[in-house]
Amino acid sequence: MIQDPFFILLVGMLIVVGGIIGGKLNPFIALLLAALVVAWMTPASAIVEFALSKGQSQAAAAALAQRSIGERIAEAFGSTVGKIGILIAMAAIIGKSMLMSGAAERIVRSILGLTGEKNAPLAFLSGSFFLGIPVFFDTVFYLMIPLAKAMAMRLKESYLLLVLCITAGAAMANSLVPPTPGPLFLIAEMDIPIGMMMVGGFLIGLITIGAGYLFAVWANKRSPIPLRDSLDAPLSEIQSLADKPQSQLPGLSLAVSPIAIPLVLITGSAFINTFWGIDGVENAPALVDWIHFLGEKNMALILGAMAALLTLFLQRNKQEEGMKGAVQAALTSGGVIILITAAGGAFGAMLQQTGISLKIASLTEGYQMALIPLAFFITALVRTAQGSATVAMITASGILSGMSTAGLDYHHLYLGLSIACGSKLIPWMNDSGFWIVCKMSNLTEKEALKTFSPLLTIMGVVGLLSIMLAAKILPLV
Repeated sequence: MIQDPFFILLVGMLIVVGGIIGGKLNPFIALLLAALVVAWMTPASAIVEFALSKGQSQAAAAALAQRSIGERIAEAFGSTVGKIGILIAMAAIIGKSMLMSGAAERIVRSILGLTGEKNAPLAFLSGSFFLGIPVFFDTVFYLMIPLAKAMAMRLKESYLLLVLCITAGAAMANSLVPPTPGPLFLIAEMDIPIGMMMVGGFLIGLITIGAGYLFAVWANKRSPIPLRDSLDAPLSEIQSLADKPQSQLPGLSLAVSPIAIPLVLITGSAFINTFWGIDGVENAPALVDWIHFLGEKNMALILGAMAALLTLFLQRNKQEEGMKGAVQAALTSGGVIILITAAGGAFGAMLQQTGISLKIASLTEGYQMALIPLAFFITALVRTAQGSATVAMITASGILSGMSTAGLDYHHLYLGLSIACGSKLIPWMNDSGFWIVCKMSNLTEKEALKTFSPLLTIMGVVGLLSIMLAAKILPLV
C-alpha cells in the first residue's frame, strides 16, 4: 500500500468530491467514509510522528497509534462537536428568529433610510454583509431579493447591480467572519482566536466587497438584465412586502441586538485579552471581569440567541408558539450542519495524522510565504470540484492546521483568511448557491455564469493579494 501523505490526501479528496458529485452521497456520509479510508491507509509510524510533533510523550504517541480506526474517528468527531456545536446551534436560532420577527428587514430598511434610493446598491452591499455574519448565505439572499426587486421597480434600472451587491456582501461575510459554520470550524481547527478572526475577516471583507462592487457596476452597465416576473415570486406580492408598514416591524435597537450583543462581547473580551492580559483580568474591575466572562464565544452566542428570541416573542404579541417554531426549525437545520461539520473535523483529523502538514512545512521551509497561496488554491480546488464552500474550508483547514505551530514568519491568521477567500472560487452548477441566485433572481444559467461566478472569483483573488501584502507588512508575530 502506498503510504505517502500526498497520495493518501488525493484518495481522501477523491472520495469526498466523487462521493458528493458522482455518487450523490450526503456530505456527512462522504466525509465519514473518507475519514475511514484515510485512517486505514495511514501507517502507525506517521501517527506517532504526528503526535510527537504536537508535544505528546512517546508513550502517548504510541498509545494513539495503537487505538482502533473507529476510536480515533469518534474522538475527532466528538472534539469538533465540542468546539462548534453550541455556536452553530445558537447562530441558527439567531438567523431564524431575526427573519420571523422582521428584525432583518428592519435593519435593511434602516440602511436604505440612511443612504437613499440612489445609493441603494451600496446599502444592499453593506446590509447583506452585516446580515451575512450570523445568517447563512441562502437565507440572506431569500430575505433581500424581494427588497431588491421592489427597489428595481422604483428605480426602473440596476436590477443586476442590486442582485450582485446582495451576493457579494453575504458570500464574503459567510466565509470570513464568525459565527457562520465555515469560519467557526476554521478557527477551531487552526487555533485562531475568534476575536482576531472577526477583525481580520471584517477588514479583508471590506476590501473584497469593494472590488466586488466595482465589478458589479461594470457588469450592470455592460449587460443590464431586466426585472422579470415569475410564478414563485410575483412582482405584485414583492411590492406588497416592500410596502409593509414600519409599525409592524421591531424597533432598530431591538432588531440589531441579536447581532450586536455577541459581536460587542466577543470583541470586548478579545480586546481585554490582547491589551490587558489574561493574568491581569484576575485583578480587574468588575465590569472588565464580566465582559471577559460573557465574551467567551459560547456564552456570547447564547446571549445573542436569547435576544433574538425575545425580539420574536415581543413581535408575535408574546405568543410562545412563534418562539417554539423558530427554535425547532433552527435546530433542525443547524443539527444537519453540525453533523456535516463534525464529520469534516474527523476527516481533517485523520488527514493530519498522515503527517501531511509536516510534509508541506518541510517542502516550503525555504519560502514560507508560499503557504498562503497554497492554502488558497487547495481550498479553491475543492470548492470548484464539489461546490460547497464550507466543505472546502473544512478540507483545507484539516490539511494545514499543523501550520499554526510550524514557526511561521507571520501569524497563522493569514492562512485562515486565505482559506476563507479560496472558498469563493469557482461557483458553478454544482453549487447550491448558484441555483438559489438563478431561480430567485430569475437569471438564466448563462447570465449567472457571466456575472455571479466571476464576481465571487474576483473577490477571492483580491482577498488573496490583500492577505499576502498584509502578511508581509504586518506579520503580527
